[in-house]
Amino acid sequence: MSRPPLPRRICECCGRSFAWRRKWARDWERVRYCSDRCRRGGVAGEDRRIEERIIERLDARPRRSTACPSEIARAIDPAGWRNHLESVRSAARRLVAAGRLEILQDGRPVDPDTARGPIRLRLVREG
Repeated sequence: MSRPPLPRRICECCGRSFAWRRKWARDWERVRYCSDRCRRGGVAGEDRRIEERIIERLDARPRRSTACPSEIARAIDPAGWRNHLESVRSAARRLVAAGRLEILQDGRPVDPDTARGPIRLRLVREG
């Protein structure tokens, strides 16, 4: 007989999903972050600006267009864009959790937790 799957949450900082742990048994309802690193870092104003930049960049394009995270990072800082790449990917995962964005590989939506390698970003548009 197999066990039922553990409850899962989406980290407010990095956008990755994480499972219930025994140490959180008493306060699982208040757990918002997957790790100490995410709890210390939190989501700052700069992170929200990156989310806005992603939405603005994709909103200005035709309906089903996509963008690469490196393109967004280059728009933020052309010289040091690699330093911003993980922040852009984290912002994209948060937007996926909010239902505003899709992460694609080979033209198909993928789970942000399992996506490895090159990804593309596309807005989820109504209608």
